[in-house]
Amino acid sequence: MTLFEQDEQVHRVALGTVTGFLAFGFGSGLSRFAPGTMGTIVAIPFAPLLKVLPPVGYWALLCGLFLLGIWICSVTAKRLGKHDPGGIVWDEMVGYWLTIAFVPLTWPWLLLAFILFRIFDILKPWPIKSAERLFEGGLGIMADDVLAAGYAMLIMAGITWVLG
Repeated sequence: MTLFEQDEQVHRVALGTVTGFLAFGFGSGLSRFAPGTMGTIVAIPFAPLLKVLPPVGYWALLCGLFLLGIWICSVTAKRLGKHDPGGIVWDEMVGYWLTIAFVPLTWPWLLLAFILFRIFDILKPWPIKSAERLFEGGLGIMADDVLAAGYAMLIMAGITWVLG
């Protein structure tokens, strides 16, 4: 398969199927430059919608979006014949929404969450890289971003503790 045919297949899956459209972050994962970062950026405008929910609603929705992500990422990866295609960014979106769970809905916190989440998602310190390989399919795609979110959340919790 030529590079052009691969690109054509990716576009067909990303824009021609509901699961692909969601998995590719409404098309943001098609970016040739830092698709994971683009997917995380697309997640930011949804933050105010999520943060107005009561905590039980926020967590229920987040769990539902995580479970949905396992399915859509798995289906999309299989259609593309790859373990974890870089254009699948639903995991980054859910990871960002998890990262902002305990911080106020203000631009400084949303920006800090973005930066910290991206750092940990890109660097993948232990056990993030191991989790990515430990699980197969959609769960493997989603797991590393949940752990990256956990690292970012711990740092932000430390900052809130220091600030009092």
